Amino acid sequence: MEQAAYSNPSQIQQWIDHNWDVKKIEKELSSLGLDIEAIQTRIQEFKKAKRAKRSTTGFAFLITGAFVGFVSCVLTIANPVPALYDLVLYGLTSVAILVIVIGLYFVME
Repeated sequence: MEQAAYSNPSQIQQWIDHNWDVKKIEKELSSLGLDIEAIQTRIQEFKKAKRAKRSTTGFAFLITGAFVGFVSCVLTIANPVPALYDLVLYGLTSVAILVIVIGLYFVME
């Protein structure tokens, strides 16, 4: 039971950094002599850490897209340079929407 409760966060982070899949992790843990329960616990922690990393990336994209959209809105309303009106209205707004959609993809998947 003590093996199942033990978890090494640096090892889980290493798996994420090296982009290991679940089968490779199972193979490594079983070669260390861990029981099935301990292996499943570590794999669940690995999946949870991987989802947390994707969510953090997604929220960063969402915040960036929202900021670009806000800047686009303010520049469109203020219209400081009339020659750039179309670029700001269509270009920045499109970029903001694209970045927000990418962020939603990372968060929702």
